Amino acid sequence: MCKQPLSLMIQGTHSDAGKSVITTAFCRIFAQAGLQTAPFKSQNMALNSYITIDGKEIGRAQGVQAEAAGVEATTDMNPILIKPSRENDSQIVVHGKPYQNMNAFHYREAFFHTGLKLIKDSLAALYESFDCIVIEGAGSPAEVNLNDRELVNMRVAQMAEAPVILVGDIEKGGVFASLVGTLQLLSDRDRERVAGVIINKFRGDINLLKPGLHWFENYSGKPVLGVIPYLPGLTIEAEDSVVLKRYRRERDDTKSLDIAVIQYPMISNFTDIDPFFAEPDCSVRFVTHGDQLEHPDLIVLPGSKNTIEDLLFLQRSGLFDKIKHNDIPTVGICGGYQMLGRCVSDPEQVETPLGNAEGFGMLPIHTELSSEKTTIRSKGTALYGEKCYDLEGYEIHMGVSRSTESLNSFIQTANGETDGAKSEDERIIGTYFHGLFHNDEFRTALLNSVRKRKGLDEVKDPVRFNAMREESFDLLAEHVREHVDLDKIYQTMRDYSNKRLLMQESSGQGVK
Repeated sequence: MCKQPLSLMIQGTHSDAGKSVITTAFCRIFAQAGLQTAPFKSQNMALNSYITIDGKEIGRAQGVQAEAAGVEATTDMNPILIKPSRENDSQIVVHGKPYQNMNAFHYREAFFHTGLKLIKDSLAALYESFDCIVIEGAGSPAEVNLNDRELVNMRVAQMAEAPVILVGDIEKGGVFASLVGTLQLLSDRDRERVAGVIINKFRGDINLLKPGLHWFENYSGKPVLGVIPYLPGLTIEAEDSVVLKRYRRERDDTKSLDIAVIQYPMISNFTDIDPFFAEPDCSVRFVTHGDQLEHPDLIVLPGSKNTIEDLLFLQRSGLFDKIKHNDIPTVGICGGYQMLGRCVSDPEQVETPLGNAEGFGMLPIHTELSSEKTTIRSKGTALYGEKCYDLEGYEIHMGVSRSTESLNSFIQTANGETDGAKSEDERIIGTYFHGLFHNDEFRTALLNSVRKRKGLDEVKDPVRFNAMREESFDLLAEHVREHVDLDKIYQTMRDYSNKRLLMQESSGQGVK
């Protein structure tokens, strides 16, 4: 008998139950155990993306999970990415490249069988190359109105012949009701596949929870495989826009620098600002209305999946005039960079039928959106404050920004071209480089210019954000390992692996 890879699927009772983080933890745990491990999410709806080494676009969570596992991310780890661009319209990305725009009904009716084949082929490729696959579901497996054509939960578990752990978030309340309700809404076959549950984000005295754990196990017949205490301070990127609700809206007066991140409806790749959270003196808050802006020390305009309609939102919300008529240092990334120009147009209606919108006019550029999408990892050098900084990042944009007059380019790229622009006094900066603030030396220089502007002392030693991320992967893995029954999880994975092998030998087929 040939060796079969192990597999495990993490599903949740609802969105934001902690599936992505727990999947990340198991990727690290299994990798530390010497298993060549890959994450997998068949279908991901997210506006935070990750660029693979070959310039393809996948969900950011799967890219981060691959990093936790110590492997290069590929599109087989997330073959289908759904990027909402308007209220009822999304761009479908297949194996890292735009496929077409679809509304939810069209996607469900026309794409289902195409999606099934994509998922099956990607699973087969991962099973060929890795010792262990950690699969993440989406939303809830108990969406009874959608389950006949779902492509991301129990149908994937069946195709992969993987056991399922169901995660419930106790922080939101009603964890036993959500776990029991989810199990009862599953079919008998799917309920049998659930190997047990994990209760996530626990705070307090575990002894007070134990009677509930015993009741749940007796009532449901499913073991509680772990109760994971809430773990603050992780520098692991979030993906789901649901987490935006947890970010601060008010300034933290205990911090000396106030950074305002402009949150528009189609905000994308907002993980760009994560390094600021690691800076001890930085208060980071998300702003949605002009009255909230006040007078921050730095404004960040993040990416957007619909630049024109987000510009119109800024005008309606009062933020447009507040941002335009101030002298506050401002950095725009990708869609935010496009907004800093004079005009954004969409003649092909790639993102919107609205045509065009006036930009802030802070940089002398005009942007024209097009159906051709740039997705690439990038390197370059930026001259800032009379010093040069080596930068790494990635680009995801559908459009080109040009200037008909003299322009102070921001970055000289590794391939000899230029990117972005800046004002003469470097108060306004725009770039297509996502990940700009992850470059520690540049981020420190930028913040030091803000500190100097306020009369504060400069910081000499940069916060090493990427090193902190690696430490967070190890901390998360150790935390989860300590609070779950890993032996039982391994045994269940081995049982399903053997079952998969017997099925394949009897049928003469691969992954089903």
